[in-house]
Amino acid sequence: MFAYLLIFAAMKPNKQQVFTINNDEQFNTIALQVFQHQAKNCKVYAEFISGLRLDIAEVKSVQQIPFLPIGFFKRHSILSATDDIQVTFTSSGTTGMVTSSHYLTDISWYEESFRKAFQLFYRDIKDYTVLALLPSYLERQGSSLTYMAQDLVTQSQNPDSGFYLYNHDDLARQLARQQRAKKPTLLIGVTFALLDFVDQHQINFPELIVMETGGMKGRRKEMIREELHETLCTGFGVKAIHSEYGMTELLSQAYSKGAGIFYCPPWMRIITRDTNDPLSLVTNNKAGGINVIDLANINSCSFIATQDLGKIYADGGFEVLGRFDNADIRGCNLLIA
Repeated sequence: MFAYLLIFAAMKPNKQQVFTINNDEQFNTIALQVFQHQAKNCKVYAEFISGLRLDIAEVKSVQQIPFLPIGFFKRHSILSATDDIQVTFTSSGTTGMVTSSHYLTDISWYEESFRKAFQLFYRDIKDYTVLALLPSYLERQGSSLTYMAQDLVTQSQNPDSGFYLYNHDDLARQLARQQRAKKPTLLIGVTFALLDFVDQHQINFPELIVMETGGMKGRRKEMIREELHETLCTGFGVKAIHSEYGMTELLSQAYSKGAGIFYCPPWMRIITRDTNDPLSLVTNNKAGGINVIDLANINSCSFIATQDLGKIYADGGFEVLGRFDNADIRGCNLLIA
């Protein structure tokens, strides 16, 4: 019986199991299965665990799972599968900066993750006109954010959905048409581009969903979240700014509908660690380093220690407080320190 349990624990869960999680017990069970699978099949993760002198057979709870530092994605191929690589996502960075690479052997995991998460938080994508203001991401290859936005534009099946670079006048006219027609509209944009837009155009579209994805990329002065959101609320005439928390190394996103409080889809969890002892966790309502469990990341590593600082609240929501001082600045993280 014990041997059977070990074999079962190491089995790789499928999409049906991961994306139908609906309670903590299911999440914990599948997370432990994913850990056993990746601890045996991801060479880099296995070596990291070995360096910690941890016996994977002794890991009986999610709280005991070690988290791979996100920096490993900069110099290693993090893979738990042997299939051919279909897509490579890369992080943004300034000239000369070492960027992360996330190798995907099955892009359908990413597609199902962001499609189901959007449905969960915002209902059917076909209900929206999707406008994407992502100039810096459109101008390079390998952006996971661009891939997601393009898919949402396509899935909306709306001829008015589309991308904008620096043609802010065209975007302003489209937003005006959307408002006159009373059509539900999502504007997803990189932070500096949204700020550039409201510098030129002041609109009053209270029903508009404005979703910022983070990232100044050195284009503008960094702003605290409250100042940023106040500026964008005034510029677009909305009561709250929505946000997306995601990164190149993940295949799932958390969403905030205002006030910078994010919530995860059921197959994703945030755990905070002690900033002085990365193997120790901290309790809710205390600041710590953000660890992410992303079960959609099944073919790479689902357990990642980010360079972000955050705080978890009793209802499961979390807030991003900033970044570690020596962390690289990257475009796809929400920078609100």
